[in-house]
Amino acid sequence: MGIAELSQRTTVNIQEKANLIWAIADKLVGTYKPHEYGNVILPMCVIKRFSDTLAATKQKVIEMNKMLDSRGIQVKDGFLRSASGYDFYNVSPFTFEGLLSDAENIADNFRSYLNHFSANVIDVIEKFDFDKEITKLSNNGILYNVISEFCSKKAYMGADEISAVDMGYIFEELVRKFSESYDEHAGAHFTARDIIYLMAEILVAPKKNAMLTEGITATMYDMAMGTSQMLDCLSEKLFAIDEDAQLTEFGQELNEQTFAIAKANMLIKGGDAENMKHGNTLSDDKFEGYKFDYIISNPPFGIEWKNEKASVEAEHKKGDLGRFGAGLPAIGDSQQLFMLNGVAKLKDTGRMAIIQNGSPLFKGDAGSGESNIRGYLLENDYLEAIIQIPNDMFYNTSIATYIWIVSKDKSAERAGKVQLIDASKCFVKRRKSLGNKRNEFTDECIALIAKAYNEFAEGIYEDGALVVESKIKANEDFKYSKVVVEQPVCDEQGNPILKRGKPTADSSKRDTESIPWTEEIEAYMAKNVYPYAPDAWIDEKKTKIGYEIPFTREFYKYVAPRSSADIFAHLEELDKAETALMAKIMGR
Repeated sequence: MGIAELSQRTTVNIQEKANLIWAIADKLVGTYKPHEYGNVILPMCVIKRFSDTLAATKQKVIEMNKMLDSRGIQVKDGFLRSASGYDFYNVSPFTFEGLLSDAENIADNFRSYLNHFSANVIDVIEKFDFDKEITKLSNNGILYNVISEFCSKKAYMGADEISAVDMGYIFEELVRKFSESYDEHAGAHFTARDIIYLMAEILVAPKKNAMLTEGITATMYDMAMGTSQMLDCLSEKLFAIDEDAQLTEFGQELNEQTFAIAKANMLIKGGDAENMKHGNTLSDDKFEGYKFDYIISNPPFGIEWKNEKASVEAEHKKGDLGRFGAGLPAIGDSQQLFMLNGVAKLKDTGRMAIIQNGSPLFKGDAGSGESNIRGYLLENDYLEAIIQIPNDMFYNTSIATYIWIVSKDKSAERAGKVQLIDASKCFVKRRKSLGNKRNEFTDECIALIAKAYNEFAEGIYEDGALVVESKIKANEDFKYSKVVVEQPVCDEQGNPILKRGKPTADSSKRDTESIPWTEEIEAYMAKNVYPYAPDAWIDEKKTKIGYEIPFTREFYKYVAPRSSADIFAHLEELDKAETALMAKIMGR
């Protein structure tokens, strides 16, 4: 199914459903502030999804539970799961709709209903801290109305009608709306489906032909999974190649609510919900020792790691035995730590697609943690490609963003090289913006970018107005020596003052030069320094090795400014037009 068809389905299954649920939030006006609506609506959606999914086998579960009780069987879990057809169940005599039959006791009955879910569902609900909201809703006399609205036919959320991917996007749309209502970072947990499909396409591209003949058995991991939509979309991509694919998903998420949504999603999909972990990936790695075939992730940008400092530094001191041995970035931005975490968790044949903003390309001087991390990727030949995607593609930011493709199993032709792909001009304008998302990828956009990646050649690729440019660089093109250039202290006649037969460095004249690794240092000095400072020398003890990826500079195209004659001619035309317009206005 193409993005166009998906978009149409999304309009029906996601936008309309999200709008309906948003309308239910109107019942909360007065009791809750708009930014608090999510405290009620998100857990209610999760509960209703569980309830609707179990509805068809509800009576069978009740009967099974009664039979087990009559026989004195205490260990019921396996029997009840079998009866429900899922890895979760509810043995309450109430149905969700049945709660409406006793308005006076609806709060107590609702709590009883929730407490009769299986333990794995109760764990999900508890992450929302929902009990206090039940009290608040009840005390303000609106609990009955809220439950009643969720009982409407239009609010049906069973897995038989709404797929896991679509339900995930309903949740994401609600998160975005709730965030916008409070002027927060809208869509903080949200990566649009079109971007994820591009990442998935590039991830599987090198092995797609083999997958078609050999089938797929793979593990997948998202270290900042939000509601797990990146994992869902990657699974969708792999199942489209092999409908019998054996896939195992793993994810970790810090935010309790989005973690709960992700775990609920996994339970309903029938995967192993215990693979969804709650916690801080940087300081509390829930997958220590794990290795994965595919990693797909969009970790936060510009978030400091001050609170995780002790744990991160302890991990760094482990060197190659830890996740962060390559280096530590500045404490104000943790995204390169997520990059290192991903690299550490890739199998020897593994591949990762991770979204970063522009700073990991260049931030940090030679010898800094940021530079050393880039060096780690390049020297180990892990960095396969970097794709710049258009601005205004995300709901919560308009800044330039890049997809980094990391591989521990690069093909022979890619060995020692990095492909840079400028896809910033490959997009279609949305008819209606969503937050900051004004642009999107179509099937044609993804196909053109994938073509540039697959052909692995330098050139410009065009499809109508869509343009993609590819460049191939050697790893060492991003490496440089930063040297300290000294000049001597001189006497009044301009002669160097010697100390023990050697010139003394004049700190006021001290300078640095960044010399490309591909250029011989002395040749560089002879060309760029010695003609202007013949007495200069390099303090070799201070030389540092640095790594920088000047992506923007690689694709910069000089545009000559307009000539003065053209500018003056244009001004004269404007002046004449203004004179004619004023004459017309004045009736002359």
